[in-house]
Amino acid sequence: MRTSFVAHTLLVLGGCTQNPALPPLVAGERAAPMVAPRDVGESQGALGGSLSFQVKRYPDGGPYSVSSDRGSVVLLDVWATWCEPCRDALPVYEQLAKEYGSRGLKVYALNVDEDSRAIPTFLTETKVSLPILLDANAQVAEKTLGVKMMPTTFIVDRKGVVRFVHEGFAEEFLQKYQTEIEQLLAERAR
Repeated sequence: MRTSFVAHTLLVLGGCTQNPALPPLVAGERAAPMVAPRDVGESQGALGGSLSFQVKRYPDGGPYSVSSDRGSVVLLDVWATWCEPCRDALPVYEQLAKEYGSRGLKVYALNVDEDSRAIPTFLTETKVSLPILLDANAQVAEKTLGVKMMPTTFIVDRKGVVRFVHEGFAEEFLQKYQTEIEQLLAERAR
């Protein structure tokens, strides 16, 4: 009982529990299987084949299709305004975008909040200006990506295949992200 209480307390303090007012992050049997944070291999993606989904851009609501970024390496972070570790992660991802953007890295933040009205305040507080994508009912996060934890980061190769998946965030992950991004930037799109 004490162990369970301690574990729950750590999750709440870490900001990684699901907010009951928001949509579920995992849709049971409908969700795609999630991959442990590791290299999923060069020939097989975490989610099987090239990633394909469409969402809206924030704030204008224009369409975005992940397939439009074929030929670029993409870092896609799934986040929410109520997620405390996301406050630390997004500025790091913005730093990666500045560092590697000229070499072909695109970075997007896929927000799963039901109500986008909290996004401007969050972005002002975190001083983030990354391109924000909207997944209002977490349909892409649940059905396509199989997200189980906030934040979850996907690193996608030039062919659109998810090659690395990371659940959670800590600043010491930066070196690993840089290594993975550099590996994918060095590969040619076929």
